[in-house]
Amino acid sequence: MELRHLGATDLRLTPIGLGTWQFSGGRGGIVGKYWPTLPEEQVREIIRICLEGGINWFDTAEVYGNGESERVLAASLQALAPLSNESRIATKWWPIMRTAANIPQSIGERKKALADRTIDLYQVHQPFSFSSATSEMKQMAKLAEQGHIRHIGVSNFSAKKMREADRTLRDYGLRLASNQVKYSLLDRQIEHNGILETAKELGVAIIAYSPLKQGLLSGKFHRNPELLQGISAARRINGGVKRETVERSRPLMTRMEQLAEQYGVSPTQIALNWLIHANGETVFAIPGASKPHHAEELAGAMRFKLTSEELSELGSFKV
Repeated sequence: MELRHLGATDLRLTPIGLGTWQFSGGRGGIVGKYWPTLPEEQVREIIRICLEGGINWFDTAEVYGNGESERVLAASLQALAPLSNESRIATKWWPIMRTAANIPQSIGERKKALADRTIDLYQVHQPFSFSSATSEMKQMAKLAEQGHIRHIGVSNFSAKKMREADRTLRDYGLRLASNQVKYSLLDRQIEHNGILETAKELGVAIIAYSPLKQGLLSGKFHRNPELLQGISAARRINGGVKRETVERSRPLMTRMEQLAEQYGVSPTQIALNWLIHANGETVFAIPGASKPHHAEELAGAMRFKLTSEELSELGSFKV
């Protein structure tokens, strides 16, 4: 399976990793309860399929069930050894209502939740805290120097804050590895607000979350709009899963279904393939999977490549 360097680092990852917000176990407030609880044996099966399909990394976070996602992920990886021996882990520090001083104070909790597995990428989850990006990066750099983490990333940072973070890390002989942001064929904001352009300029990777727009790019809501009635208010508001978005994106979905038939894949795989190839090797994707067949789709999305003409055509749809 193809491996890419994450930004300017020596960390080599598959273009698609598994996002694990859905492993929160229904714990930890609103964020942790966003998804229904999954049995641990189902989680383990999903991770096994990802590993066997070639996916070599997993993205989690402290706020996903107050560490529950981290714990379940680590337990599954341990149970799946030696298949999981070369897997990589990315997790995130939650900054809201905290200062940068909490970064070294809480790293022990992250390591404990992850059963002391290597933290290959440690990210600041949001740009909102009581400290500056400069202060946060200084603390992150110290963790790297002490061997607690390997590489440093951010999430939801603006172009300006990305520059500040990378500039600070350079003083320590380090580089900002990545910025994790919302990006998909139905959410192109980073192409217009300077984030994608700045990432390419600095050599920072983009890690795209919500790459399927909460399932909209699978086509299931276009084929059966009645499914929208079962969507929670939170997903309608935060994920944009609503009827007007479905109707507006029908021309795009029609073309995706045509390409899916041509390549013998699913629309989900077409959407992910566009994401990981439309900007060279800059963009990685972290779709979630709550069922084993979802995991099979994710791995399969890396086994073909849309032509440059097809990538350009899909990117030209205005939705």
